[in-house]
Amino acid sequence: MDLRVSAYAVITDDAGRMLLPHWHEPGASGGWTLPGGGIDPGEDPVDAVVREVFEETGYTCEVDELLGIDNMVIPGERRLSPAKLGIPMQALRIIYRAHLTGGQLRVEEDGSTDDVAWFPLTEVDSLHRVSLVDIGRKMAGLR
Repeated sequence: MDLRVSAYAVITDDAGRMLLPHWHEPGASGGWTLPGGGIDPGEDPVDAVVREVFEETGYTCEVDELLGIDNMVIPGERRLSPAKLGIPMQALRIIYRAHLTGGQLRVEEDGSTDDVAWFPLTEVDSLHRVSLVDIGRKMAGLR
């Protein structure tokens, strides 16, 4: 079994909006997700989420608190990479609350996301989104 450890941020603003990048992967339906991603070997999870937020959104951020850790096992037959097909993967997703400190909204180039936008919290349920968004909202008390 493969193991992937990643870090994500729940980021909202004073206008009641949530920052969400749009994840895309060949062979998958994609969807809106929390900003974040894989932790590099030896990288601190807080540093990873700050780096990933910047890469995917153009914003710099500061982590406020750890909201929780989500565990998910992806069966081998659902793996997207042909080289990994048949090998299950455990995904440990560390979820933080964070706030923006600077930067400017921009779309990631040549990455796993192809758009980024602010959405009113009242509209998030109507989006085509990955389950991580709902997990993060619940951890942050935003449901």
